[in-house]
Amino acid sequence: MGLLDSVLGQVLGGAAQQQQPQGGGLGGLGDLGGLAGALGGLLANNGGQGGLGGLVSKFEQAGLGNVIGSWIGKGENQPVSGDQLQNALGSDTIASIAAKLGVNAQTLLPMLATMLPALIDQLTPHGKVPDQGLGNHEDLLGSLSGLLQGKQS
Repeated sequence: MGLLDSVLGQVLGGAAQQQQPQGGGLGGLGDLGGLAGALGGLLANNGGQGGLGGLVSKFEQAGLGNVIGSWIGKGENQPVSGDQLQNALGSDTIASIAAKLGVNAQTLLPMLATMLPALIDQLTPHGKVPDQGLGNHEDLLGSLSGLLQGKQS
């Protein structure tokens, strides 16, 4: 997952390092591979949230449709707080992702709040949710690899 790690590293920029409570790595997440898997579970059609369309529905139900819409659209991304993410995704989903990564929710939420808007923005360059979603986990990894190659050109 080297390419995916690199894309996530670029999306994160220095933000995760600003969020880390103690030195070293991405808020204690030294390996981005687990984070990539967790994000794939949120965005992939075969993930637990029903793909990007399912994620949009969850945000709309939480009153945050305009926020996720800004990430997908071509304008500026609206910010989201960790509390808003927890409300939209649910405590169980956040706890599950945090457990997979070996961190607590208080460490995970600010990182997701930084990363998810930028990642969704990059995966929807045409300003809309693709009719068939972002694809399965494997397809999503390919999309992220393409994004990385585009940035390096």
